[in-house]
Amino acid sequence: MKTLKEMQQQVDDYIGGFKAGYFTPMENIVRLTEEVGELAREVNHVYGPKQKKLSEQQKDIGLELADNLFILLCLANSMGIDMTESFEETMKKFEQRDYNRFERKS
Repeated sequence: MKTLKEMQQQVDDYIGGFKAGYFTPMENIVRLTEEVGELAREVNHVYGPKQKKLSEQQKDIGLELADNLFILLCLANSMGIDMTESFEETMKKFEQRDYNRFERKS
């Protein structure tokens, strides 16, 4: 299993193969918004009331999540953000702030 750091490096190696390099942060946010919309559509089809059109193919929700992760890693890389460090800080925040927010398992 790859670490976030390894995933960021893999994305960087891939993007580094193109002359254009990374899109700007604003362009990546727009791309992320598009990908979140695609994910939302699939979740709505599977877990919500919206039925697929007969002409629409079923998509894999896991792959839609991975598309979002790819764009997030592109965004982080383009801004020099280490997602492992950022994730650790976020988990600390949740573990402290929300420790008693929800009923805990025995």
